[in-house]
Amino acid sequence: MQRLIGLGVVLLAVVGGFMMAGGNVAMLWQPAEFVIIFGAGLGALVVGNSSAVLKELGQQLKAQFVSQPDQAQLYKELLVLLYQLLETIRTKGFRELEDHVENPQTSSIFISYPAVLDNPQLLQFVCDNVRLMSLGKINAYDLDMLLEQEIQTLEQQQLKPSSATHSIAEAMPGFGILAAVGGIIITMQHLDGPLSSIGYHVAAALVGTFIGIFGCYCLLEPMSNAMEAYVRKQIALLECVRAVLVSHTKGHVAVVATDSGRKLIAAELKPSFTEMEDWINTKAA
Repeated sequence: MQRLIGLGVVLLAVVGGFMMAGGNVAMLWQPAEFVIIFGAGLGALVVGNSSAVLKELGQQLKAQFVSQPDQAQLYKELLVLLYQLLETIRTKGFRELEDHVENPQTSSIFISYPAVLDNPQLLQFVCDNVRLMSLGKINAYDLDMLLEQEIQTLEQQQLKPSSATHSIAEAMPGFGILAAVGGIIITMQHLDGPLSSIGYHVAAALVGTFIGIFGCYCLLEPMSNAMEAYVRKQIALLECVRAVLVSHTKGHVAVVATDSGRKLIAAELKPSFTEMEDWINTKAA
């Protein structure tokens, strides 16, 4: 909803200001210019990126216009889940968690945390690395390095769509000039016509530049930033898990290890230690 409101404000401001200045809004509707500019942008996007990046780009774009999970609730469930997993390891050993991490969708532990279950990447990251810890003794330094490398790889892959969108956004003014030059060529073919016809064709050509600049700074660049912020939020969840598992490997008790993850949560979402402790106690009761 926020994205739609933002786009609505942009359109209202740009088109409304144009009309207030006496412009004819119908003049902005130049289908040929739209085809040239956005068609060229789409083609360049396809040429310059793999199918995997394009697929991920589509998914990230879709995510900007659908309701997102409550991040505060997601972090709450994640912290309590990690605490429960670590306590189970302490009291019953890794073997007790084998079935849970192999089949989290049917696990009596994971089923209590629907927000985590609905986040496939986070769920896989938790299960894979708890399973890794169960395979043999691994020191905190090695685990930290492994998780850091995994997170960096995921981050690099998932930031490619926003980077690709940013590149196309930067090219949009150039595509607009391309369309404008095409319009001027058409105008030159009508120099023997009436002055009003020449003026119409020049105006239509300039609309190409207008659309290119609008597409860059009002559409694609903000969308690229939104996609990047979306990825950063997903990566922050993994960093929280990393901190908890590494702290546990160092020998800290479950509540201290869980607090290590809490400390990495963004300020606007971070619960106090007392709140986290209350959640844990409530779940354990």
